Amino acid sequence: MTEIHYKIVEHDGGWTYKLGDVFAETFRTHDEAVAAARVVAEEQQLGGETVPISWQDADGKWHEEVARGDDRPQADVSEG
Repeated sequence: MTEIHYKIVEHDGGWTYKLGDVFAETFRTHDEAVAAARVVAEEQQLGGETVPISWQDADGKWHEEVARGDDRPQADVSEG
């Protein structure tokens, strides 16, 4: 099973959560950022429909594949 980890960090005069190098919006407080990250982590684990998707990799190449609705990652939040 894939694991993803949201990390709480200071950002742009406030707090946010990030996944890898991608930042979410900025929140006024650490607690607000933690709460938002927990919601996103929970939603990330919900199943859904099996659908075709396309995505672009770091080299700019596009890929086509099928995303299974029952293949969800395990997500957590690190309050750092």
